[in-house]
Amino acid sequence: MNAPFHSARASLRDPFTAFVCDDATADLLRPIAVEHGWSPEKVNKGGLRNAVQTLSVSASPSILFVDLSESGDPLSDINALAEVCEPGTVVIAAGQVNDVRLYRDLVASGIQDYLLKPFTADQLRDAFANAQMIISGPRVSETATERPNVTAAVIGVRGGVGASAIASSLAWLMGDKAGRSTALLDLDVHFGTGALALDLEPGRGLTDAIENPSRIDGLFIERAMVRANDRLCVLSAEAPLNQWILTDGSAFFQLQEEIRHAFEGTVIDMPRNMLVQFPHLIADVNVIIVVVDFSLAATRDAIRVLSWLKANASGARVIVVANKVLPGIQEVSRKDFEHSIERKVDILVPSDPKTAMQAAKLGQPLGKAANSAKISQPLNQLLTLTLEQAAVEEEGAGRPGNASLLGKLGNLKALVAKKPREAAQAA
Repeated sequence: MNAPFHSARASLRDPFTAFVCDDATADLLRPIAVEHGWSPEKVNKGGLRNAVQTLSVSASPSILFVDLSESGDPLSDINALAEVCEPGTVVIAAGQVNDVRLYRDLVASGIQDYLLKPFTADQLRDAFANAQMIISGPRVSETATERPNVTAAVIGVRGGVGASAIASSLAWLMGDKAGRSTALLDLDVHFGTGALALDLEPGRGLTDAIENPSRIDGLFIERAMVRANDRLCVLSAEAPLNQWILTDGSAFFQLQEEIRHAFEGTVIDMPRNMLVQFPHLIADVNVIIVVVDFSLAATRDAIRVLSWLKANASGARVIVVANKVLPGIQEVSRKDFEHSIERKVDILVPSDPKTAMQAAKLGQPLGKAANSAKISQPLNQLLTLTLEQAAVEEEGAGRPGNASLLGKLGNLKALVAKKPREAAQAA
């Protein structure tokens, strides 16, 4: 529901259908439908139950009006409607329950608007006008440029190192500073904080994708993603703790594929246990950011994670970020830590509890709330290192000779002349 879609696709659907519970609502709808050039016969009796039955055996309209007045559990019934309603349908609901929480839950589940009965003709016209703006609006994938997608996976070696804060900050910076259309994909289904860090309701998109992987396509992505601003969208979840999530990881992989086509940048907040469960999720990742702290437990786990990545993700660039670093007060010194993991730490993000607290209060990622160079400088450095890989790929994008040895040598020679550092990495 509620995804903008291509005009060619829209032309195959009825422009409007309504299912109402009473004659008064039907009498109000029919003349307004005529004003928009829609058939008044598309105003049906029966409410939400009739809508679910009808749409289970017929195509969904572009705009769907459903009356929830006879529904005992509106939120559950709307979710049942989502099961039979094709992506791309803009849904306007009406009902008699005046509850802000219900309104928020309904909007989070995918409807465009909820009108409290009795409503006026002008309120209905405004709702239809907003629906038509969504339908005629550009798709996410249509606004993207031809820049290749860069995908970064952020992995904390253990809980509490702040990997989610780094992921949300990187995603925000990628959109705001680098000007790339960016998706933040938070794969922690029960305890994800991707939406929370941006003061957003996560919606049901991620859990719906896991439950119905076959429904994942470009239109599903547009419906499921929650927009933080013009450049950043989020796909996160807060699944109930009693909801057992069974998946083979195919839904996560399909989500990554569709997001890669729709956005210029993807940041994946990936729980470390997924490396073991679903190793194929990092097969096409360009950059892997390993977040650590200078503790004994993090030292041990960093050794194990980096060793695993060396064996299973040799094509990705690995960046080690030490987070929440306190000057001179560390369980393990930086020198001993680097000696243990047999490589340098690329970026140090100092501990700044005041800025972190301010970011949480404002509902902003750390990268946005940080005003001082103390925090912003290392985060911007992380963005630069992440996008270096994209710069290398952009240099080689669209060249048919890349598949041959001569093509690779030609590209490498050009890179050497322009960007020696990137060329060395590409080699």
